[in-house]
Amino acid sequence: MATVICPRSALVALGSNLGPSEELIHLAIDLLQKHVDARIVTSSLWKTTPMDCPEGSPSFVNAAMALHANSDLDPESLLHTLLSIEAKLGRKRSGIANEPRPMDMDLIACGPHQRESTLLTLPHPRFHLRPFVLAPLSEVAPDWILPGQEKTIETLWLDMKESQSNLGLSRLT
Repeated sequence: MATVICPRSALVALGSNLGPSEELIHLAIDLLQKHVDARIVTSSLWKTTPMDCPEGSPSFVNAAMALHANSDLDPESLLHTLLSIEAKLGRKRSGIANEPRPMDMDLIACGPHQRESTLLTLPHPRFHLRPFVLAPLSEVAPDWILPGQEKTIETLWLDMKESQSNLGLSRLT
């Protein structure tokens, strides 16, 4: 049965293509668990081909998390926490779009909140176009329908797999 995302839930996508990526993904999850009062459900790890990245960029390891908090989540506070974890794990923002990075954490959705500002857009405006986001999200929140969408995450993922022949990803764990 389809479920609209609840006020105390959030979805986060993770990616890494510099350093020991699998280890960094696990470390990011552990660090987030220390900062939020929530049960965290994690996806498998996925190896993915870089998309819209500078030429020669290494492959990514991607994952997703569903957070089920004990109280309402504030999107801006959660975003600040994610950016702090990225920095702690070595991310430096040089201004080059989609450059290789040890950690990238994107807030995909946070409860029923919709935002469109220079700081934050919710739900993430391109989550449904990215196989490296949809594949792991379909493992942790297959029945969720995000604000502004009519289809579940699983249906979006199945539609993408059906319409595209080479998605450039494979499950690692």
